[in-house]
Amino acid sequence: MTQTAAKTWTEIKSPRKSVIPEGLWLRCPACAQMIYRKQMESNLHVCPECTHHYRIGASERVRQLVDPGSFERQFAGLWPTDPLAFRDLKSYKDRLSAEQKKSGQSDAVLAGSCFIKGRPAMLCVLDLSFMMGSMGSVVGEVVTRSIEAATERRVPVIVVSGSGGARMQESGLSLMQMAKTSAALARLDAAGGLFISVLTDPTTGGVTASFAMLGDVILAEPKALIGFAGPRVIQQTIRQELPDGFQRSEYLLKGGMIDRVVQRSELRSEIARIIDYSGT
Repeated sequence: MTQTAAKTWTEIKSPRKSVIPEGLWLRCPACAQMIYRKQMESNLHVCPECTHHYRIGASERVRQLVDPGSFERQFAGLWPTDPLAFRDLKSYKDRLSAEQKKSGQSDAVLAGSCFIKGRPAMLCVLDLSFMMGSMGSVVGEVVTRSIEAATERRVPVIVVSGSGGARMQESGLSLMQMAKTSAALARLDAAGGLFISVLTDPTTGGVTASFAMLGDVILAEPKALIGFAGPRVIQQTIRQELPDGFQRSEYLLKGGMIDRVVQRSELRSEIARIIDYSGT
C-alpha cells in the first residue's frame, strides 16, 4: 500500500504556506502527482491523473461490485487455528490475533450471495489487508464453499483474487487448498456453471497456481502483478533480463494467459455482460 504523504504547500511548490493535514493528499506512486485523497476515493481508489489502481480491501471491493443492499455474507463463522503451533519471530496465534484486530475480519476472505446489476451470483473476495491475502485453510474452505453454493444454486461464482500466495504458517495444510478449490471448480464446470476470475495487484503464489487461473473468463485490473514466483526471483534464477512489463496483466494478455484487462470503473458492467453472454 502506498504511504500517505504529509507535505507542506511549499514542498509542492504552492505559494501558500499552510501545512496540509496528514492523509489529505497522496503522492501517486505511478505518476508522482499530488492527488486529493477524497477525489481518489470517489474515483474508486483510482488515480485521476494516470489511472493507477490502488489496492483496496475486500469490503470496499464488495461495495464497488454489488447492487446496494444485495450482499448477504456467508461462511463468516470459520476461524483459523494453529494446528502446527507455528512460530517465527512470533507465534502464528499472535499474528492471527493482531491481524484480526487490525482488519476486523476473521481471515483473509469475504464471501456471500449478491446481485450484480440484477444478476444473482456468489461473490468471494480475498482481502490484502489480512496477512497480504494469503491462502490458509479458512480461505481455501470459504472459496470452496462459495463454488459449491454456486453449483447448487446454479448461479455464477466470481472470485476476486489479490494474494501473496499460500500461507507459510500452515505449511502443507495451505497447499492442500490448491487441490481442494480446483476440484470444486471441476465439479462446477461439469455442472455447466460459470466461474469468472478477477485478478488484482498482486495475485501470486499458490492462488495463481490454483483457482485464480482456472476461470472460464479471466479478467485483470490494469498493471496488476500476476505470477507464481516474483520477477526478482525469476531473474536471479535464469540470470537474464526480463522483458518490460513482465508478469503485468497487459503482458499476460498478449500471451493469452488472461482474457481481458478491465478498468475498475468498468468491472461491474463487464461481469454483468459476461453473465448475460453465458446464459447462466
